[in-house]
Amino acid sequence: MRVTLRVLEGPYRGREFTFDHHDTFLIGRSENAHLYLPDDRFFSRHHCLLEIAPPRCFLRDLGSTNGTFVNGQKVAEVFLRNGDRIQGGQTVLEVEVAADATETDLAESPTLAGSVMVTVECVNCGRRERAEASPEENLTFICEECREELKQRPQPVPGYEMVKLLGRGGMGCVMLARDESNGQAVAIKTLLPEVAVADKSLKRFMREIDVAAALDHPNIVRFVKSGTHNGAVYLVTEFVEGSDAAKLADAQGGRLPFRDAIQIISQSLDALAYAHERGYIHRDIKESNILVSGATPNLTAKLTDFGLARSFTATGMSGITMAGDMAGTFAYMPPEQIRDFRNVKPTADIYALGMTAYSLFAGDIALDLGPSGDIAGTVRAIFEGQLIPLRSRAPEIPAQIAEIIERALVRDPAHRWQTAKAMRTALAHAV
Repeated sequence: MRVTLRVLEGPYRGREFTFDHHDTFLIGRSENAHLYLPDDRFFSRHHCLLEIAPPRCFLRDLGSTNGTFVNGQKVAEVFLRNGDRIQGGQTVLEVEVAADATETDLAESPTLAGSVMVTVECVNCGRRERAEASPEENLTFICEECREELKQRPQPVPGYEMVKLLGRGGMGCVMLARDESNGQAVAIKTLLPEVAVADKSLKRFMREIDVAAALDHPNIVRFVKSGTHNGAVYLVTEFVEGSDAAKLADAQGGRLPFRDAIQIISQSLDALAYAHERGYIHRDIKESNILVSGATPNLTAKLTDFGLARSFTATGMSGITMAGDMAGTFAYMPPEQIRDFRNVKPTADIYALGMTAYSLFAGDIALDLGPSGDIAGTVRAIFEGQLIPLRSRAPEIPAQIAEIIERALVRDPAHRWQTAKAMRTALAHAV
Protein backbone atom coordinates (compact mmCIF):
# COMPACT_ATOMS: atom_id res chain seq x y z
CA MET A 1 0.00 0.00 0.00
CA ARG A 2 1.10 3.57 -0.56
CA VAL A 3 -0.18 7.11 -0.06
CA THR A 4 0.86 9.92 -2.42
CA LEU A 5 0.47 13.64 -1.78
CA ARG A 6 0.43 15.42 -5.13
CA VAL A 7 0.79 19.23 -5.29
CA LEU A 8 -1.77 20.53 -7.80
CA GLU A 9 -1.44 24.28 -7.22
CA GLY A 10 1.06 26.61 -5.62
CA PRO A 11 4.82 27.18 -5.74
CA TYR A 12 5.57 23.43 -5.63
CA ARG A 13 3.07 22.45 -8.31
CA GLY A 14 3.93 19.09 -9.82
CA ARG A 15 5.84 17.73 -6.81
CA GLU A 16 4.84 14.42 -5.27
CA PHE A 17 5.50 12.90 -1.87
CA THR A 18 4.98 9.14 -1.64
CA PHE A 19 4.77 7.07 1.55
CA ASP A 20 4.80 3.29 1.81
CA HIS A 21 5.54 3.13 5.55
CA HIS A 22 4.32 4.84 8.70
CA ASP A 23 5.52 8.46 8.57
CA THR A 24 4.69 12.08 9.38
CA PHE A 25 4.47 15.12 7.08
CA LEU A 26 4.58 18.70 8.36
CA ILE A 27 3.30 21.67 6.30
CA GLY A 28 4.02 25.32 7.10
CA ARG A 29 6.30 28.35 6.80
CA SER A 30 8.90 26.93 9.18
CA GLU A 31 12.17 25.61 7.77
CA ASN A 32 11.39 22.44 9.73
CA ALA A 33 8.39 21.69 7.53
CA HIS A 34 8.52 18.95 4.91
CA LEU A 35 6.43 21.19 2.63
CA TYR A 36 8.18 24.53 3.26
CA LEU A 37 6.06 27.51 2.16
CA PRO A 38 7.99 30.61 3.29
CA ASP A 39 6.27 33.05 0.93
CA ASP A 40 2.64 32.05 1.47
CA ARG A 41 1.44 34.23 4.37
CA PHE A 42 -1.79 32.23 4.63
CA PHE A 43 0.15 29.43 6.32
CA SER A 44 1.29 29.47 9.92
CA ARG A 45 4.84 28.41 10.71
CA HIS A 46 3.63 24.98 11.77
CA HIS A 47 0.31 24.80 10.00
CA CYS A 48 -0.79 21.17 9.92
CA LEU A 49 0.64 17.72 10.48
CA LEU A 50 -0.24 14.54 8.61
CA GLU A 51 0.35 11.05 9.94
CA ILE A 52 0.41 8.36 7.28
CA ALA A 53 0.17 4.61 7.82
CA PRO A 54 -0.85 3.29 4.39
CA PRO A 55 -3.65 3.03 3.50
CA ARG A 56 -4.71 5.40 6.32
CA CYS A 57 -3.87 9.11 6.41
CA PHE A 58 -4.78 11.45 9.26
CA LEU A 59 -4.54 15.27 9.21
CA ARG A 60 -4.45 17.51 12.27
CA ASP A 61 -4.50 21.32 12.12
CA LEU A 62 -1.87 22.69 14.52
CA GLY A 63 -3.88 25.67 15.72
CA SER A 64 -3.13 27.63 12.53
CA THR A 65 -4.30 31.23 12.21
CA ASN A 66 -6.24 30.77 8.96
CA GLY A 67 -7.22 27.14 9.28
CA THR A 68 -6.77 24.02 7.14
CA PHE A 69 -9.35 23.12 4.48
CA VAL A 70 -10.21 19.69 3.07
CA ASN A 71 -12.53 19.64 0.06
CA GLY A 72 -13.47 23.24 0.85
CA GLN A 73 -14.41 22.58 4.48
CA LYS A 74 -12.40 23.92 7.41
CA VAL A 75 -11.23 21.03 9.59
CA ALA A 76 -9.45 20.57 12.92
CA GLU A 77 -8.67 16.91 12.30
CA VAL A 78 -9.84 14.37 9.76
CA PHE A 79 -9.05 11.00 8.21
CA LEU A 80 -8.21 11.59 4.56
CA ARG A 81 -9.38 9.38 1.72
CA ASN A 82 -8.44 8.82 -1.88
CA GLY A 83 -9.15 11.98 -3.93
CA ASP A 84 -9.41 14.38 -1.00
CA ARG A 85 -7.90 17.83 -1.54
CA ILE A 86 -6.05 19.81 1.12
CA GLN A 87 -6.02 23.55 0.53
CA GLY A 88 -4.44 26.58 2.14
CA GLY A 89 -3.56 29.86 0.45
CA GLN A 90 -2.17 29.20 -3.03
CA THR A 91 -1.33 25.56 -2.33
CA VAL A 92 -3.57 22.59 -3.12
CA LEU A 93 -2.59 18.97 -2.48
CA GLU A 94 -4.45 15.87 -3.60
CA VAL A 95 -4.37 12.60 -1.70
CA GLU A 96 -4.01 9.35 -3.62
CA VAL A 97 -4.33 5.96 -1.94
CA ALA A 98 -3.23 3.03 -4.07
CA ALA A 99 -1.93 -0.51 -3.95
CA ASP A 100 0.87 -2.17 -5.82
CA ALA A 101 -1.31 -4.62 -7.72
CA THR A 102 -1.65 -6.28 -11.09
CA GLU A 103 -4.31 -5.38 -13.64
CA THR A 104 -6.11 -8.63 -12.72
CA ASP A 105 -6.22 -7.59 -9.06
CA LEU A 106 -7.69 -4.24 -10.02
CA ALA A 107 -10.33 -5.85 -12.22
CA GLU A 108 -11.41 -8.19 -9.44
CA SER A 109 -11.42 -5.46 -6.79
CA PRO A 110 -12.55 -2.16 -8.31
CA THR A 111 -12.23 -0.31 -4.98
CA LEU A 112 -8.58 -1.30 -4.58
CA ALA A 113 -7.12 1.99 -5.80
CA GLY A 114 -9.93 3.98 -4.22
CA SER A 115 -11.31 3.46 -0.74
CA VAL A 116 -9.29 0.21 -0.25
CA MET A 117 -12.08 -1.48 1.71
CA VAL A 118 -11.74 -5.19 2.35
CA THR A 119 -13.72 -7.73 4.39
CA VAL A 120 -11.89 -8.84 7.53
CA GLU A 121 -12.86 -11.40 10.16
CA CYS A 122 -12.11 -11.03 13.87
CA VAL A 123 -9.84 -13.86 15.01
CA ASN A 124 -11.64 -13.98 18.37
CA CYS A 125 -15.38 -13.73 17.74
CA GLY A 126 -15.54 -14.28 13.97
CA ARG A 127 -17.40 -11.01 13.34
CA ARG A 128 -16.92 -9.84 9.75
CA GLU A 129 -16.41 -6.16 9.00
CA ARG A 130 -15.51 -3.91 6.12
CA ALA A 131 -12.34 -2.06 6.98
CA GLU A 132 -9.49 -0.11 5.46
CA ALA A 133 -6.63 -2.52 5.05
CA SER A 134 -4.04 -3.83 2.67
CA PRO A 135 -5.85 -6.18 0.25
CA GLU A 136 -3.63 -9.17 1.05
CA GLU A 137 -4.96 -12.67 1.60
CA ASN A 138 -3.75 -13.30 5.15
CA LEU A 139 -4.83 -10.66 7.64
CA THR A 140 -5.00 -10.67 11.42
CA PHE A 141 -7.87 -8.57 12.73
CA ILE A 142 -9.34 -8.01 16.20
CA CYS A 143 -12.63 -6.09 16.28
CA GLU A 144 -13.03 -3.12 18.59
CA GLU A 145 -15.34 -4.96 21.01
CA CYS A 146 -12.90 -7.84 21.42
CA ARG A 147 -9.93 -5.47 21.69
CA GLU A 148 -11.55 -3.61 24.59
CA GLU A 149 -12.54 -6.86 26.27
CA LEU A 150 -9.00 -8.24 25.90
CA LYS A 151 -7.56 -5.09 27.46
CA GLN A 152 -9.78 -5.66 30.48
CA ARG A 153 -9.37 -9.44 30.65
CA PRO A 154 -6.31 -10.67 28.73
CA GLN A 155 -6.42 -14.21 27.42
CA PRO A 156 -4.12 -16.80 29.01
CA VAL A 157 -0.84 -17.47 27.23
CA PRO A 158 -0.02 -21.16 26.79
CA GLY A 159 2.56 -22.32 29.33
CA TYR A 160 1.92 -19.50 31.81
CA GLU A 161 -0.43 -19.04 34.73
CA MET A 162 -1.84 -15.52 34.82
CA VAL A 163 -1.64 -14.03 38.33
CA LYS A 164 -2.83 -10.42 38.15
CA LEU A 165 -3.04 -7.33 35.96
CA LEU A 166 -0.11 -4.94 36.45
CA GLY A 167 -1.14 -2.14 34.10
CA ARG A 168 -2.74 -1.05 30.85
CA GLY A 169 -1.38 1.08 28.03
CA GLY A 170 -2.20 2.23 24.54
CA MET A 171 -0.87 -0.95 22.91
CA GLY A 172 -2.26 -3.50 25.38
CA CYS A 173 -1.73 -4.55 28.97
CA VAL A 174 0.88 -6.13 31.28
CA MET A 175 0.22 -9.15 33.45
CA LEU A 176 2.15 -10.77 36.26
CA ALA A 177 2.37 -14.47 35.39
CA ARG A 178 4.11 -17.64 36.49
CA ASP A 179 6.04 -19.92 34.15
CA GLU A 180 4.38 -23.34 34.57
CA SER A 181 7.62 -25.17 33.75
CA ASN A 182 9.73 -23.70 36.56
CA GLY A 183 7.45 -21.51 38.70
CA GLN A 184 9.39 -18.35 37.83
CA ALA A 185 7.53 -15.02 38.01
CA VAL A 186 7.48 -13.15 34.69
CA ALA A 187 5.76 -10.14 33.14
CA ILE A 188 3.70 -10.68 30.00
CA LYS A 189 2.85 -7.72 27.79
CA THR A 190 0.07 -8.38 25.30
CA LEU A 191 -0.10 -6.14 22.22
CA LEU A 192 -3.34 -5.82 20.30
CA PRO A 193 -3.16 -4.63 16.66
CA GLU A 194 -5.36 -1.56 16.19
CA VAL A 195 -6.06 -2.37 12.54
CA ALA A 196 -6.08 -5.40 10.25
CA VAL A 197 -2.46 -6.50 9.91
CA ALA A 198 -0.93 -8.55 7.12
CA ASP A 199 0.82 -11.72 8.22
CA LYS A 200 4.10 -10.53 6.71
CA SER A 201 3.91 -7.34 8.82
CA LEU A 202 3.23 -9.40 11.94
CA LYS A 203 6.22 -11.62 11.18
CA ARG A 204 8.40 -8.57 10.59
CA PHE A 205 7.35 -7.17 13.98
CA MET A 206 8.25 -10.45 15.68
CA ARG A 207 11.66 -10.46 13.96
CA GLU A 208 12.39 -6.92 15.13
CA ILE A 209 11.40 -7.78 18.70
CA ASP A 210 13.65 -10.84 18.66
CA VAL A 211 16.58 -8.73 17.46
CA ALA A 212 16.13 -6.21 20.29
CA ALA A 213 15.93 -9.14 22.72
CA ALA A 214 19.70 -9.59 22.33
CA LEU A 215 20.28 -6.64 24.69
CA ASP A 216 21.78 -7.98 27.93
CA HIS A 217 22.45 -5.32 30.57
CA PRO A 218 21.59 -5.03 34.28
CA ASN A 219 19.65 -1.80 33.59
CA ILE A 220 17.56 -3.19 30.70
CA VAL A 221 14.58 -5.46 31.34
CA ARG A 222 15.60 -8.98 30.28
CA PHE A 223 13.64 -10.53 27.41
CA VAL A 224 12.46 -14.15 27.74
CA LYS A 225 10.36 -15.01 24.68
CA SER A 226 7.65 -13.76 22.32
CA GLY A 227 4.81 -15.25 20.32
CA THR A 228 1.24 -14.83 19.11
CA HIS A 229 -2.00 -16.27 20.47
CA ASN A 230 -5.52 -15.66 19.12
CA GLY A 231 -4.42 -12.56 17.23
CA ALA A 232 -2.56 -10.93 20.11
CA VAL A 233 1.21 -10.62 20.29
CA TYR A 234 2.72 -11.44 23.66
CA LEU A 235 6.16 -10.55 25.02
CA VAL A 236 7.49 -12.36 28.08
CA THR A 237 10.12 -10.53 30.14
CA GLU A 238 11.62 -10.72 33.58
CA PHE A 239 9.34 -9.46 36.33
CA VAL A 240 10.70 -6.34 38.04
CA GLU A 241 9.26 -6.19 41.53
CA GLY A 242 8.58 -2.56 42.27
CA SER A 243 7.05 0.25 40.23
CA ASP A 244 7.84 2.56 37.35
CA ALA A 245 9.41 5.98 37.82
CA ALA A 246 6.15 7.77 36.95
CA LYS A 247 4.21 6.03 39.71
CA LEU A 248 7.06 6.54 42.19
CA ALA A 249 7.01 10.28 41.47
CA ASP A 250 3.21 10.48 41.66
CA ALA A 251 3.28 8.81 45.08
CA GLN A 252 5.59 11.57 46.31
CA GLY A 253 3.73 14.60 45.02
CA GLY A 254 4.90 14.47 41.41
CA ARG A 255 8.66 14.60 41.87
CA LEU A 256 11.39 12.42 43.34
CA PRO A 257 14.02 13.23 45.97
CA PHE A 258 17.20 14.49 44.35
CA ARG A 259 19.33 11.42 45.12
CA ASP A 260 16.68 8.97 43.91
CA ALA A 261 16.24 10.84 40.63
CA ILE A 262 20.00 11.02 40.05
CA GLN A 263 20.35 7.29 40.66
CA ILE A 264 17.53 6.43 38.25
CA ILE A 265 18.76 8.74 35.50
CA SER A 266 22.39 7.63 35.86
CA GLN A 267 21.48 3.96 35.55
CA SER A 268 19.24 4.72 32.57
CA LEU A 269 22.18 6.46 30.90
CA ASP A 270 24.31 3.37 31.52
CA ALA A 271 21.64 1.30 29.74
CA LEU A 272 21.51 3.75 26.81
CA ALA A 273 25.29 3.85 26.47
CA TYR A 274 25.32 0.04 26.20
CA ALA A 275 22.44 -0.08 23.70
CA HIS A 276 23.62 2.82 21.53
CA GLU A 277 27.06 1.27 21.15
CA ARG A 278 25.30 -1.77 19.65
CA GLY A 279 23.13 0.25 17.28
CA TYR A 280 19.85 0.18 19.23
CA ILE A 281 17.72 3.28 19.88
CA HIS A 282 14.82 3.22 22.32
CA ARG A 283 12.62 6.00 20.79
CA ASP A 284 10.08 6.09 23.62
CA ILE A 285 11.84 7.01 26.86
CA LYS A 286 9.62 8.43 29.59
CA GLU A 287 9.07 7.81 33.29
CA SER A 288 6.62 4.96 32.74
CA ASN A 289 9.21 3.05 30.70
CA ILE A 290 11.73 3.01 33.53
CA LEU A 291 11.01 0.24 36.04
CA VAL A 292 12.47 0.71 39.53
CA SER A 293 13.05 -1.91 42.21
CA GLY A 294 14.65 -1.79 45.66
CA ALA A 295 14.55 1.00 48.22
CA THR A 296 16.50 4.20 48.80
CA PRO A 297 19.50 4.41 48.64
CA ASN A 298 19.80 1.14 46.71
CA LEU A 299 17.45 1.59 43.78
CA THR A 300 17.82 -0.35 40.55
CA ALA A 301 16.41 1.19 37.36
CA LYS A 302 15.71 -0.82 34.21
CA LEU A 303 14.61 0.49 30.82
CA THR A 304 11.75 -1.46 29.30
CA ASP A 305 10.10 -1.62 25.85
CA PHE A 306 13.35 -1.07 23.93
CA GLY A 307 12.43 -0.19 20.35
CA LEU A 308 8.88 -1.45 20.87
CA ALA A 309 7.06 1.76 19.92
CA ARG A 310 9.03 2.09 16.71
CA SER A 311 8.41 -1.53 15.68
CA PHE A 312 4.70 -1.32 16.56
CA THR A 313 4.18 1.74 14.35
CA ALA A 314 6.64 0.83 11.57
CA THR A 315 4.92 -2.50 10.92
CA GLY A 316 1.49 -0.84 10.82
CA MET A 317 0.11 -2.52 13.94
CA SER A 318 -0.66 0.78 15.65
CA GLY A 319 -2.80 2.21 12.87
CA ILE A 320 -2.89 5.99 13.28
CA THR A 321 -1.53 7.13 16.64
CA MET A 322 -2.14 10.89 16.41
CA ALA A 323 -5.87 10.29 16.38
CA GLY A 324 -5.56 9.10 19.97
CA ASP A 325 -4.27 10.94 22.98
CA MET A 326 -0.57 11.09 22.16
CA ALA A 327 0.26 14.56 23.51
CA GLY A 328 1.97 13.09 26.56
CA THR A 329 4.30 10.95 24.46
CA PHE A 330 4.93 13.70 21.89
CA ALA A 331 6.14 16.02 24.66
CA TYR A 332 9.20 13.79 25.16
CA MET A 333 10.14 13.73 21.47
CA PRO A 334 12.80 16.06 20.02
CA PRO A 335 11.93 18.02 16.86
CA GLU A 336 13.85 15.68 14.56
CA GLN A 337 11.87 12.66 15.76
CA ILE A 338 8.56 14.29 14.82
CA ARG A 339 9.92 15.19 11.39
CA ASP A 340 11.55 11.80 10.67
CA PHE A 341 11.02 9.28 13.44
CA ARG A 342 12.27 6.35 11.36
CA ASN A 343 15.80 7.73 11.11
CA VAL A 344 16.47 9.23 14.52
CA LYS A 345 19.91 9.01 16.12
CA PRO A 346 21.01 8.33 19.72
CA THR A 347 20.73 12.06 20.52
CA ALA A 348 16.93 11.64 20.32
CA ASP A 349 17.07 9.23 23.26
CA ILE A 350 19.30 11.70 25.14
CA TYR A 351 16.67 14.42 24.64
CA ALA A 352 13.89 12.13 25.88
CA LEU A 353 15.88 11.09 28.93
CA GLY A 354 16.69 14.75 29.59
CA MET A 355 12.95 15.51 29.54
CA THR A 356 12.36 12.55 31.85
CA ALA A 357 15.03 13.77 34.27
CA TYR A 358 13.57 17.28 34.23
CA SER A 359 10.13 15.87 35.05
CA LEU A 360 11.45 13.72 37.91
CA PHE A 361 13.23 16.75 39.41
CA ALA A 362 10.55 19.40 38.78
CA GLY A 363 7.27 17.50 38.58
CA ASP A 364 6.54 18.84 35.09
CA ILE A 365 8.10 18.86 31.62
CA ALA A 366 10.39 21.63 30.38
CA LEU A 367 7.94 23.12 27.85
CA ASP A 368 4.80 25.24 28.14
CA LEU A 369 2.22 23.27 26.14
CA GLY A 370 -0.44 25.96 26.38
CA PRO A 371 -3.83 25.79 28.10
CA SER A 372 -5.19 22.85 26.11
CA GLY A 373 -2.10 20.65 26.27
CA ASP A 374 -3.16 18.90 23.04
CA ILE A 375 -0.94 17.67 20.22
CA ALA A 376 -1.19 20.97 18.32
CA GLY A 377 0.11 22.93 21.31
CA THR A 378 2.72 20.28 22.02
CA VAL A 379 4.14 20.33 18.49
CA ARG A 380 4.33 24.15 18.49
CA ALA A 381 6.11 24.09 21.86
CA ILE A 382 8.63 21.49 20.67
CA PHE A 383 9.56 23.48 17.56
CA GLU A 384 9.22 27.04 18.85
CA GLY A 385 8.78 27.10 22.63
CA GLN A 386 11.40 28.29 25.09
CA LEU A 387 12.90 25.87 27.57
CA ILE A 388 11.72 26.66 31.11
CA PRO A 389 14.86 26.75 33.31
CA LEU A 390 14.94 23.78 35.66
CA ARG A 391 15.98 25.83 38.69
CA SER A 392 12.97 28.14 38.23
CA ARG A 393 10.82 25.14 39.18
CA ALA A 394 13.26 23.26 41.40
CA PRO A 395 15.64 25.84 42.93
CA GLU A 396 17.22 23.22 45.19
CA ILE A 397 18.82 21.50 42.17
CA PRO A 398 22.53 22.39 41.91
CA ALA A 399 23.30 24.71 38.99
CA GLN A 400 25.76 22.25 37.44
CA ILE A 401 23.17 19.44 37.44
CA ALA A 402 20.57 21.75 35.88
CA GLU A 403 23.01 22.71 33.12
CA ILE A 404 23.66 19.04 32.32
CA ILE A 405 19.93 18.28 32.04
CA GLU A 406 19.21 21.40 29.98
CA ARG A 407 22.02 20.61 27.54
CA ALA A 408 20.24 17.32 26.79
CA LEU A 409 17.15 19.36 25.83
CA VAL A 410 18.76 21.70 23.30
CA ARG A 411 16.63 21.83 20.15
CA ASP A 412 19.59 21.35 17.78
CA PRO A 413 20.86 17.75 18.23
CA ALA A 414 24.39 18.83 17.30
CA HIS A 415 24.55 20.90 20.50
CA ARG A 416 23.26 18.21 22.87
CA TRP A 417 25.32 15.60 24.63
CA GLN A 418 26.48 13.42 21.77
CA THR A 419 26.65 10.20 23.77
CA ALA A 420 24.89 8.81 26.81
CA LYS A 421 28.30 7.97 28.24
CA ALA A 422 29.39 11.63 28.08
CA MET A 423 26.23 12.79 29.87
CA ARG A 424 26.61 10.01 32.45
CA THR A 425 30.22 11.03 33.15
CA ALA A 426 29.25 14.68 33.52
CA LEU A 427 26.51 13.77 36.01
CA ALA A 428 28.91 11.61 38.03
CA HIS A 429 31.46 14.43 38.29
CA ALA A 430 28.80 16.98 39.20
CA VAL A 431 27.30 14.79 41.94
